[in-house]
Amino acid sequence: MDPADRNRVGIIGAGRLGQAMARTALRAGRSVIIANSRGPASLTSVVSALGAGASAGTVDQASAAGIVVIAVPWARVPEAVQGLQWNGQIVLDASDLDGRTSSERVTGLVGSARVVKAANTLGAAVLGADPHEAGGQRVIFVSGDDVDAKSAVIALFQDAGFFAIDLGDLIRGGGMQQVRGPLAGVNLIRLP
Repeated sequence: MDPADRNRVGIIGAGRLGQAMARTALRAGRSVIIANSRGPASLTSVVSALGAGASAGTVDQASAAGIVVIAVPWARVPEAVQGLQWNGQIVLDASDLDGRTSSERVTGLVGSARVVKAANTLGAAVLGADPHEAGGQRVIFVSGDDVDAKSAVIALFQDAGFFAIDLGDLIRGGGMQQVRGPLAGVNLIRLP
């Protein structure tokens, strides 16, 4: 992995969730490369709205970043990651799925990438907004099996102003975050 890519966040998907994650990464001081299936030229207005630090790229370029956010509807995840090269990147799974955790399925699709589950309990508008509210910090939940990957994702969210809570591994922690899990839709503020 190119050293310049380590501090970059790649986002595959430029809808509400992808744009919210881009705003979060920019607020954390990271550069962002955002991509969609229609190509970089279709993202001119999105990149302009995101501002400095954001650029449009191909899905291949976004997947080369140190942290790669998959921000597409679950049914499109296999298509979105098909054929991409995974060389130890951290993949942030923000998708949701009923039954088996989406992160278990994503892990099977991204080979050697290190999967971390986060950012799916909050709606895109809340996720993309300033996490400082009522004198406190918005809580974000994180789960993963790779300690270093989880630490990098926690640092991303903390640098953006969130209060991150580590829920443990992908199966138990990820299951708590997705639809019908006890934390689905939970929007908490940690007060000092």
